Amino acid sequence: MVSERSYSYDVVVVGSANLDLVAAVEHLAAPGETVIASDYAEHPGGKGLNQAVAARRSGARTAFLACLGRDAAGDALHRVITDEGIDPYVVDVAVPTGRALISVDRDAENSIVVVPGANQHLGIGVVDDHRSILTDTRVVLAQLEVSTDAVEAAFAIARVAGAITILNPAPAAPLSPGLLSLCDIVVPNQTELAQLGGTSALLEAGVSTIVTTLGARGIRIVDGDGTIDIPPYAVRAVDTTGAGDAACGALAAALARGDDVVTAARRAAAAGAIAATRPGAVPSLPTAVEIDALVDG
Repeated sequence: MVSERSYSYDVVVVGSANLDLVAAVEHLAAPGETVIASDYAEHPGGKGLNQAVAARRSGARTAFLACLGRDAAGDALHRVITDEGIDPYVVDVAVPTGRALISVDRDAENSIVVVPGANQHLGIGVVDDHRSILTDTRVVLAQLEVSTDAVEAAFAIARVAGAITILNPAPAAPLSPGLLSLCDIVVPNQTELAQLGGTSALLEAGVSTIVTTLGARGIRIVDGDGTIDIPPYAVRAVDTTGAGDAACGALAAALARGDDVVTAARRAAAAGAIAATRPGAVPSLPTAVEIDALVDG
């Protein structure tokens, strides 16, 4: 149940922003193999920015806490943030903006190498300087393309203020007991869930709910009361790069407006399905109207 208190934001996203360099290939390169791309594009991306845009397009009043470089890529991402109607709490630093090197094959599978750049500067100090937005929101959403110490600090501030904390543990990394104890909801994919020890380990660590994205098999919700499977929406996938981020942003937006986790997960599944039908990360993210249309059939 969402608090009756008035908040400035529905969702605050703490995370990364990258320029995505995307190559279309026949198949993903094996170790030592060179492949020739058939197409190339540059898109705004980074899990934090993707999820902030996804939440905003899902109807949430959204703020984004991030670090960008003082370069052309940083300028371009600044424009994306403001053009999307997201309130920017962005620290500019004297290092290159983050990059993601992405290959997408004919089956819409991808391989991603992230160069963190400016994202590495989002630390505890940046979080502490922006604690006011973390206490003035219904939901705080974070990922692991920035410091886990920063995420833990953000969740600690948010929890004291009564916000829902959602962690997308991507890319998977060892998580401290302290961080896990501050997570209301963890949203991994199947690989990340296995690397974190499975649902039982997360529940034992203090996580209330695990919402696992299963790709073409939908979403699975596990909490102390049991398991609920959310069926997939049948679509023709073109590029799955932003699908998980679409799901996370839509989930956060739905929970912020007061939806229960099952209803929110249905919207997350729909958002991820729509995103998979389009190339790119930010360009693929659906609006609330598109999600409504798919959910309502």
